[in-house]
Amino acid sequence: MARGDQLSRQWKIFQTLVTSRYGKSVSDLARDLDCHKRTVYRDLNALEAAGFPLYTEEVNGKNLWSLVDSARKPLPMTFEPPELMALYFGRDALKVLKGTVFYDSLENLFQKIKTTIPKKSMQFLKNVEQSLKVGPKPYKPYSQFKKHIELINDALINKKVIEIVYYTMSRKASQQRKVAPYKVWFHDGGFYLIGHCKWRDGIRIFAVDRIKKIDLTDETFEVPEEFDVDSFMRGSFGVYHGKPEKVKVLFSADIAEYIKEKIWHESQKLHDTPDGSVLFEADIACTKEFKAWVLQWGAKAIVLEPEELRNEIQTETVEMLAVYAKGSEQVEKTITA
Repeated sequence: MARGDQLSRQWKIFQTLVTSRYGKSVSDLARDLDCHKRTVYRDLNALEAAGFPLYTEEVNGKNLWSLVDSARKPLPMTFEPPELMALYFGRDALKVLKGTVFYDSLENLFQKIKTTIPKKSMQFLKNVEQSLKVGPKPYKPYSQFKKHIELINDALINKKVIEIVYYTMSRKASQQRKVAPYKVWFHDGGFYLIGHCKWRDGIRIFAVDRIKKIDLTDETFEVPEEFDVDSFMRGSFGVYHGKPEKVKVLFSADIAEYIKEKIWHESQKLHDTPDGSVLFEADIACTKEFKAWVLQWGAKAIVLEPEELRNEIQTETVEMLAVYAKGSEQVEKTITA
């Protein structure tokens, strides 16, 4: 049983007893929670052990559980409809984190809130659940890395250095490293660790799902006062970090409106041209992420600056043309070889 489910159920029991005038029997609680009476007994014992002022008394032949009168202070919690919508939206949007401590804690909080809001608000929330749906982007199944994330979180809170075995995609090899974790960064469906790598003697970014092994050490550290994650990532177009440089990309008129709909980078500037196209300017590190972004627009995007990126795009398109020129028959041979 998930720890979040257990805590949520115990919280529901507590809130039920808070709002119950005459107390509740174990059978009543088991029916309301749709669980076995043994489970309710265990939860009641756990609440007592945690210091909650519970007591039992026999009323008309039934043992009723109650709270002492001094503890009958329901948690005041009211929400406006837009706040309830935002709460559900955030919970639904973070389903990609299911199986991690972040989602489990959020789900537990959500269940606590549902036990304290008025019936009218509860009905509104049910209507929201039926009418609002967040479509997830591609994401990584982080439930299998739950222990990694918990250890990294502990290291961040306690300022402890971690020892990891990290797989580098470009070199297709694993290497042991010591890292002082500064920040966990969630970007585009993936968890990343930003920290000081002892081996590289500099700040590096590590994809959590590529950490093959992780151990917490006794070595402590302090995050430098001058470190700011926003400043560190300012020139990045995604995860990869590099030195920012001026880029100019001309987008054709038929996709210009789409380009103008979004903020692709905080430094961007968009300029309309007489023929309806739009000129995109920004200070961005020309990593493979930005290159891939330009390539996704095909012939509708032309790199003007920097020249090195322009040449790389030209080379890439020539290579793509050569691949397609082989024909489907040659590709089929490659697949079945």
